[in-house]
Amino acid sequence: MSNIIECRNVSKSFGEKVALDKVSVSIPEGGIFGLLGPNGAGKTTLIRIINRITIPNSGEVLFGNRPITQADVERIGYLPEERGLYRKMEVGDQAMYLAQLKGMGKREAREALKEWFVRFGIQDWWKKKVEELSKGMAQKVQFITTVVHKPSLMILDEPFSGFDPVNAELIRNEILRLKNEGSTIILSTHNMESVEELCDNIALINKSHLVVSGGVDEIRHRYGNNNLELVHTSEAALEGVDGVFRVLSDENNAGRHVCVLSMEEGVTINDVLSKLLSLGLSINSFRELVPRMNDIFIKLVTEEA
Repeated sequence: MSNIIECRNVSKSFGEKVALDKVSVSIPEGGIFGLLGPNGAGKTTLIRIINRITIPNSGEVLFGNRPITQADVERIGYLPEERGLYRKMEVGDQAMYLAQLKGMGKREAREALKEWFVRFGIQDWWKKKVEELSKGMAQKVQFITTVVHKPSLMILDEPFSGFDPVNAELIRNEILRLKNEGSTIILSTHNMESVEELCDNIALINKSHLVVSGGVDEIRHRYGNNNLELVHTSEAALEGVDGVFRVLSDENNAGRHVCVLSMEEGVTINDVLSKLLSLGLSINSFRELVPRMNDIFIKLVTEEA
């Protein structure tokens, strides 16, 4: 799979403050890429560099295997965390203005915006002023203006902030739809549940350094602790088997045992399952306990601290 963006050894300082220190990130085309990190880690600086809002002190950014240009930025849709609509303008006029700034013709922009407004159920807002809208309503409008010109790359910084669960689900479904239509999306968020649900790959930045990058499933397995969950309804409690597994816990609820097993070094999941079956257990379920992205985030950031 080709990369739409490659950041190679990107460094950026603001006076004495090092915002990014030789950060290299590759963003595959046609998926959702999670850009993660605590506040002040350097994520926003990297996003601004990709958008050519600021220039790195060293390193380079490639767009489609060549140095990024201002013309490439026209193919990027950027939803910043700090929203910025003109409060006194009517919603429709502002949406038209922003769409035309991204190169859309007037007729094309109006037709596309009307379609988006209907999809979001906000067609009655066209003549309203932005100051009449709630925060969530205004964010719907800004999301639309970010994606209406069908950019090759969309950068969404905390896109669910301020939304109630119903509208957050609406935005989530639209992000998945855009991905399925071939768009590449960079998602910057602190919501690790959204990362697990939406992202194919991630990069975690902390204190200006890249901590980890790769596929979400691969990273979750990489930081696993070889624990398994077994649910069985056999009468006797399960005991460990030397050289295969240890029983870390066994909760018995009316004859239903929920056990956490720890595999010994060098043992595979199939080895454990074969041994359990040989014991004649009445097995209801058996699965690997893979850590959540939230736990991995806290672990890595805390270790860095």
